[in-house]
Amino acid sequence: MSDRFMQRLNDDWRRTRPDLNVEPMLRVLSLTRLGQRLQAQLDQFLESNGLNAAAWDLLLALYRSAPPEGLTPGELAQACAVHGPAISNRIARLEERALVQRSTQAQDRRSVRITLTLAGRTIVEALLPPYIQLEEHLVIPLTPLSVVALDEATHRLLAALDD
Repeated sequence: MSDRFMQRLNDDWRRTRPDLNVEPMLRVLSLTRLGQRLQAQLDQFLESNGLNAAAWDLLLALYRSAPPEGLTPGELAQACAVHGPAISNRIARLEERALVQRSTQAQDRRSVRITLTLAGRTIVEALLPPYIQLEEHLVIPLTPLSVVALDEATHRLLAALDD
């Protein structure tokens, strides 16, 4: 969102309700719009590689967090910070594409573990470097000092929202 657009909104609000401090609303709007634009760039990359953000999140969680025997759906849901039904749908879609597999444990046939298949691991290892490069490119307008300030502010806001 351009500075000109935000200034116009601010001017409109000052004219309409000069008694209100709308800076918090405009700040949150800017953050929301920024998040949407960043996510759109990432989504475009993922979609061009046959994935969406939810599938990528699950593949990355298995890649970075799973022991050789895999993760249970509950452990995977925690690693992805989503609820049970959402993780079940993600697993099913990726299983259909042979990117993950479910396996039961010999000692407890009710216990299911999810692991990356060779195809799933190959996709993650192929896409991870250019994905990170894209993320780096998205914040390149920021100076190193601005990145540190952004990281600190982001952590503080997320911590406050998690309380």
